[in-house]
Amino acid sequence: MLFHQIDVFTDELTRGNAVAVVHGADGLPDETMAGFARWTNLAETTFLLAPTTPAADYRVRIFTPVRELPFAGHPTLGSARAWLEAGGQPARDHVVQECGVGLVEIRREGARLAFAAPPLVRGGPVDGADVAHLAGALGVGPEEVVDAQWVDNGPGWVALLLRDAAAVLALEPDRAAFAPFGSIGVAGLYEPGSPVALEVRAFVPQNGLGEDPVTGSLNASLAQWLIGTGRLPRRYVASQGSRLHRRGRVHVADVDGEIWVGGDTVVGIAGTVDLPAGRSDDSGTDR
Repeated sequence: MLFHQIDVFTDELTRGNAVAVVHGADGLPDETMAGFARWTNLAETTFLLAPTTPAADYRVRIFTPVRELPFAGHPTLGSARAWLEAGGQPARDHVVQECGVGLVEIRREGARLAFAAPPLVRGGPVDGADVAHLAGALGVGPEEVVDAQWVDNGPGWVALLLRDAAAVLALEPDRAAFAPFGSIGVAGLYEPGSPVALEVRAFVPQNGLGEDPVTGSLNASLAQWLIGTGRLPRRYVASQGSRLHRRGRVHVADVDGEIWVGGDTVVGIAGTVDLPAGRSDDSGTDR
């Protein structure tokens, strides 16, 4: 099977967030996909399959080392780049991906790819007791949280806005205390005129990796929230991964009320992978 590893939200290999992409995965059973995702130990591994609808160019299944996701942002851009790299030809003037949340449109902006943010499956304010719990897990007082919102577009995001970007970068969280929350996003604004508008960190202890380097789904839902409340302009660049020695850059635009999340992609590995048709042991898999 054709295989790619794509670094996403960067124009320099090793500075973004890598995703492993397996092509032609229609014959693979679930346990093989889950087992390979555990083996790569990346934030996500994706498997490209034939679409089930003529409205899509391909279908993708997205696995973390411990579970399958209905949607994720950097795997969407990485999978699209891998599909195009392998000779994929979209039926329209843009790429349409089929995944667990439905159809996601991906457009090409020169060398950069951008996806249309899917609608939230859960939004609204966060209960005060939950804000206090999350603030404690982050090592800050509840009064340091400017605002909090459910911004879940599939992975389960709850987001907290801190007073500024410096406060986000200074966090030393107690990751064990994040339970029962599985996907926690934290953001803080830079001063006006800065090269980037927002610093973002994503904590995903349920995926077994702790902190995610650069996160498209979180940046998509943060944009829907923060542009919608007037805290951010309709176009901006977010920074993520700084504390992990990455340099993720997420390009966000509100175009006629629709949020587009874009980033550069770099092909790091191209080759083949020989995956077994099944595995005798899928213990520890949470699908």
